Amino acid sequence: MAQRNIKITRNYLMHPPGSVLIKTGNTKVICSVNFEAKLPAFLQNIIPEQGWLTAEYNMLPGATDKRFRRERSKVGGRTSEIQRLIGRCLRAIVDLTKIPGFTIYVDCDVIQADGGTRTASITGSCVALYDAFSQMLARGLISKNPFREWMAAVSVGIIDGEIVVDLCYDEDSKAEVDFNIVMTESDKIVEIQGTAETATFTKQDLDKMLELGRKSIKKLISEQKKSIQK
Repeated sequence: MAQRNIKITRNYLMHPPGSVLIKTGNTKVICSVNFEAKLPAFLQNIIPEQGWLTAEYNMLPGATDKRFRRERSKVGGRTSEIQRLIGRCLRAIVDLTKIPGFTIYVDCDVIQADGGTRTASITGSCVALYDAFSQMLARGLISKNPFREWMAAVSVGIIDGEIVVDLCYDEDSKAEVDFNIVMTESDKIVEIQGTAETATFTKQDLDKMLELGRKSIKKLISEQKKSIQK
């Protein structure tokens, strides 16, 4: 089961300084980045000389085979966990001291879900973030680029004893082991989320999954870099 085709369309939205439509197989996510010259309250009196980055993740009602109910007043546990993951990962590749006084808002909206929505959100947001920082530099709002290096994410699993990468929904629902791997261009691990769903796995399996994930992430980062050359 090969890695799904990926397509990254930059400047997908008119208004945000950074926006991307990322397609991974049949999964489609709009990633947009905005900024505000204001810090969250918890930073204002503690570390005022640095900036902040936060993320939100939502799924549109028509994104799944059954209507997904909008999370209006309070987000659910899954949504909260995913948007915290996206924020953590993106902060890992941003030098917050180079955006003093600014809050960066990353919004990931799933318009079609077929597995891997969180990994697609991270991969797409990385490109949107790159563009947003380029806009801030061009406008003289910051003096140095806070973007440290490229980063991407992918799912890896075991199905019927076979290690597979970039699982669609049908594959994910059958997986005996399920992993999400986030890694930078320099092979630094940002986050690993993994669990045995219906069967345990060995250290040898883990090593193979990490290596397959690393190779897949290299391909994703290559696509990210190609997209900014268009």
